[in-house]
Amino acid sequence: MTRLLVLGMLDVQPMSGYDIQQALQMTDAERWGGVLIGSIYHALKKMEQEGYVAVTSIEQTGHRQKAVYSITGVGRTYLQTLIKDALKVSSVLYPSTLYSGLSFYEKLSVDECRKALEQQRNALKDEYDAVKQGFKAKDAAMNHKIPPMVMLIMDNMFSIIKQQQDFVDKALALLDTEH
Repeated sequence: MTRLLVLGMLDVQPMSGYDIQQALQMTDAERWGGVLIGSIYHALKKMEQEGYVAVTSIEQTGHRQKAVYSITGVGRTYLQTLIKDALKVSSVLYPSTLYSGLSFYEKLSVDECRKALEQQRNALKDEYDAVKQGFKAKDAAMNHKIPPMVMLIMDNMFSIIKQQQDFVDKALALLDTEH
């Protein structure tokens, strides 16, 4: 996903690695895009060697220089391939760790199970709050003009978290009926 996001951003405008990192951090891409922010420079260097990006200028910022990258024609073609691949790959993710644990919940006391599920519920609340905070920051940065497709993505993220919260609540309620 790093390559797709970096090339996508460079297709909008030339940017330095630092600028790309800042933009991805602001949009919380580590959470929703599976991008490790620290991998940006490595990806840029590798894609430069492969001809997908090129350094178009060197800017002086204080005592440092930063390379500004642009996407190449070959990079645009590669970006289109990455987008098509990303759109057709199944993105269904099951909470397999949670499912596995629940499959053998009876090996714990009801109190231990309840405590663990409550921690899961708290983690989901924290996740929801973090996504909400990221959304607010993105909304402010974009002057309240978030594109419809991005809104759809955000709505889906909130729905997925809410569905997981409901599932955990139902599991907790089921525990109550068993003792």
